[in-house]
Amino acid sequence: MELRSYVYLDRLQPQLATLMAKTAVGDIPVEGMASQWIEVIPGVEINRVADIALKQTEVRPATLIEEREFGILEFHSYSQEEVRNSAQKVLDHYRLTLKDVLKPKILTSQIITGINPYHAQVLNRDRYGNMIVAGESLFILEVQPAVNSVLAANAAEKAIGSIRLIDARVRGVYGRLWMSGTEAQVKAAEEAAVAAVESQAAGLK
Repeated sequence: MELRSYVYLDRLQPQLATLMAKTAVGDIPVEGMASQWIEVIPGVEINRVADIALKQTEVRPATLIEEREFGILEFHSYSQEEVRNSAQKVLDHYRLTLKDVLKPKILTSQIITGINPYHAQVLNRDRYGNMIVAGESLFILEVQPAVNSVLAANAAEKAIGSIRLIDARVRGVYGRLWMSGTEAQVKAAEEAAVAAVESQAAGLK
């Protein structure tokens, strides 16, 4: 098994928790919970990962994605200790450490200022979070592996609570994050998001 992503969030921010709840197929997470995301190859192995994690403590899963190549599991709890313990049991079972996790890499980080009304309308058709309002600035981040988009989203919202989370995609080869607000807000969000991903990469050495 290849461990692509191992992302721990100590405290879910309000908008990210709401976005996760909207797309959850399992237990609904809420603001303030700790959350663990694990992404593996091959995808079918994520069922064994879930079995290991969920039998250890009282954590609950929101997301279980099983594709041919990738498998993704999210589980959460108000107890940071329980989330960490369950995640560690997965590593122990497979005899893995954080050195085995694929380091995240930012592929695209861009800001578009003064979004055109028609551009905003097109973007809003296929998003699960807030809607972009014409005239706002838009921050777009593309990261690999995909699960790291939630790491970036949570860090940006934690740093700039007034930022608007438009969407965060975790499926597939690349993860994508969209946030909107004033130019100053999205610039600050970009700094926080990029710093979180870079810190995660540094911690996996």
